[in-house]
Amino acid sequence: MSIYLAIFGKPRYMGLFDLTDLPREKLLVAETMRGTELAALGGPLSPEQEERYRNACGDEFSDGQVKGGEPSLQEITYLREATDEDINEAALAREEEDAVLLKAREILQNHKLAMKLVDVEFLLDRKKLFFYFTSEQRVDFRAFVRDLAKEFKTRIELRQIGVRDEAKAVKGLGPCGRRCCCCSWLHRFTPICIKMVKEQNLALNPTKISGICGRLMCCMSYEHHLYGELWKGLPNPGSKIKTPTGNYLMDGVELSSESIWVRSPEGKEILVKVADFAQFREKVTAGEAWEPSGFRELSAEAAEERARPPKRRTAEIKAEPASAPVKPSFNQEKRRGPEKVPAERPSPEKTDIKQIPSEDGGGKKKRRRKKPAPRPVKGDTAETSAASAAGLDKAKEKQPSSDAQRKKSQARRRRPPRGAGENRGAPQNTNSSASGE
Repeated sequence: MSIYLAIFGKPRYMGLFDLTDLPREKLLVAETMRGTELAALGGPLSPEQEERYRNACGDEFSDGQVKGGEPSLQEITYLREATDEDINEAALAREEEDAVLLKAREILQNHKLAMKLVDVEFLLDRKKLFFYFTSEQRVDFRAFVRDLAKEFKTRIELRQIGVRDEAKAVKGLGPCGRRCCCCSWLHRFTPICIKMVKEQNLALNPTKISGICGRLMCCMSYEHHLYGELWKGLPNPGSKIKTPTGNYLMDGVELSSESIWVRSPEGKEILVKVADFAQFREKVTAGEAWEPSGFRELSAEAAEERARPPKRRTAEIKAEPASAPVKPSFNQEKRRGPEKVPAERPSPEKTDIKQIPSEDGGGKKKRRRKKPAPRPVKGDTAETSAASAAGLDKAKEKQPSSDAQRKKSQARRRRPPRGAGENRGAPQNTNSSASGE
């Protein structure tokens, strides 16, 4: 009895089953953890191959297994060889899946869930309908599942997959022009890091090292173990060796000759054997010259460009003749605003002029009224007028010192409104001494 490998389902699950005779057909019907399915026969496995498959698929990777689903490698039960009726039923189910996917996306729009439906799959007996979706967060799709069950009248199961599994289900062509490895023969995803790209002397260009899923291409790991063994005992790619003559830079390795390319301070790339690297490091650190087994010299322009510091973009200033006046732009005039004329300092002769702010914001000058000369009242003599004039002179000498007293004196000197007296027709006397009478 031999152990055979079979592949089934759109996510390309693998199944192991025991069988005495090799089936004549490449397609067979098997009972899996999901139900009755149509599977493709892979072939017999040796005990070493079986152990290798079990160890490889037993590892847990972030994107290598459908979340919430069945394991990628499982034990299945062989039922029978596939008949023409089974093959036609499977082909009819594949045709209906396109219409089911479109209808399910219309139902999803009404629920407004943050998820993307990628693919749909019917089982051979149509007892289950699987929906594969991607989402960046947890989604409560219970109401959505109920609506799908009412629409398609079967049992609904949703499976969340990653972006690499999405490319595996949708299928496509890689940058190399061939079918993607994940949708043709690759059965598990290995973690890829940027260090693998650096150790293989590849350009760090996202468009060249990324696949259709947006992640680093799976083929970066195919030859990495060879480069990893060569980099053992060597500095990391891009590191520098400080010497009295300058810094030596680790550029990359050459797998065929088992050598490393080192860029000298002069701009030459020296080829050093991995076995002689320790001796090379001691010599250049001590300031001695090294006789390379091979080197490639950069062109003068390339060496000058690498040694040149990065340029900074500066605004170009065009020189204008000194005679031509520079006219400010509209924005500069707007920021500057109207020109302010400096206020003139009041002269000592105009001390009686007071600046009073007006309502519209501008300054308004108000001239303080001068005290009129005393008028002679009927019946007054020259002596009384002279006495009043003398009293005015004394009042001028005794001016109030504080602001409060000055305001009081100003209020007293203010003329009373017209028509305030009993005899409106009589002339009013503005003299303070006469007002007391």
